[in-house]
Amino acid sequence: MNFDLTSEQEMILKTIREFADEEVAPGALDRDRNKEFPIEIFKKMADLGLMGLPFPEEYGGAGADTVSFAIVTEELSRACGSTGITYSAHISLGGAPLYLFGTEEQKQKYLVPICTGETFGAFGLTEPSAGSDAGGTRTTAVEKDGDYIINGNKCFITNASYAKHLALTAITGEADGKKEISAIIVPTDADGFKVIDNYEKMGLHASNTTELVLEDVRVPTEHLLGKKGEGFKQFLITLDGGRIGIGAMAVGIAQAAYEKAVQYAKERQQFGRSLSNFQAIQFKLADMAMKIDLARNMVYKAAWLKDQGRAFSKEASMCKLYASEICMEITDQAVQIHGGYGYMRDYHVERFMRDGKLTEIGEGTSEVQRLVIARHILSN
Repeated sequence: MNFDLTSEQEMILKTIREFADEEVAPGALDRDRNKEFPIEIFKKMADLGLMGLPFPEEYGGAGADTVSFAIVTEELSRACGSTGITYSAHISLGGAPLYLFGTEEQKQKYLVPICTGETFGAFGLTEPSAGSDAGGTRTTAVEKDGDYIINGNKCFITNASYAKHLALTAITGEADGKKEISAIIVPTDADGFKVIDNYEKMGLHASNTTELVLEDVRVPTEHLLGKKGEGFKQFLITLDGGRIGIGAMAVGIAQAAYEKAVQYAKERQQFGRSLSNFQAIQFKLADMAMKIDLARNMVYKAAWLKDQGRAFSKEASMCKLYASEICMEITDQAVQIHGGYGYMRDYHVERFMRDGKLTEIGEGTSEVQRLVIARHILSN
């Protein structure tokens, strides 16, 4: 095993770390307070060629690998969780389905603008009655006169206010008594399509989380993504890649909390010496460092397997599950080490704790990840 990053990955890490420290981190606190979407940051990222990072150059991407995508997501999340999840969803939920299942014409029309940063990527899956049970989808797409007529609504959709189009799942019929779920590309400015941005969230205040309402939205049947009836299978494949992104995001937030805790422990004086001299604090910091390293290695392993074209579904669930749970543990301990100051917004760690919670929920809850892992290990 070689744990060294390649020269290209090292260069990407250096570039994004400097960018995150100089461009993303300084305004993170204000963006969280003001619920301000980091649009200018992403314009600069487009100029750096990062918005299509893992996609081929022929579509406006950078031709990088999944490990590089994980590195960028982690570093952005270390500076600002909202920026990290926006980027992760843009790539793994917005761009990936188009790249994996789209026709060449669809890729040129819809993937290229995502890679160049002209539009944000988004994916319409979750519904009020279809969260972990995505098979509970109720949105329908009825075929008539060469069009799909779509009715329904989606919830908790990332980036939709800034997306010119997105793929969403809908029932297109029945087969053997079961719902036939397909994926369809829908322009967000289509008649009858509303994007509603009014959620009051616990954290990630600077990210865009929306509800989608579709009332007799018409799109040509050529907007079908992949094969009819395979939308369910497609989004499961999409979520596998997305879980690597959420794992990387969790590692980034945990790393930020750990760094703040180390800094505070060294500076804070109690009983005539710094907190870092107390064994109780040393043990907390040691556990934090160890668990972050383990989580990062798990994220990289899942990403590496994906890049090798090997099965990675189990490892994606493992890295997402472990990284998200240690993220919550580490942010909790970072607040604890800060004491009363940890409860105050100016010290950042309470924001990390609020932002980190989403990683245990989004793209499959921790409970769902355990189901996925169990199915893999018991099917052999």
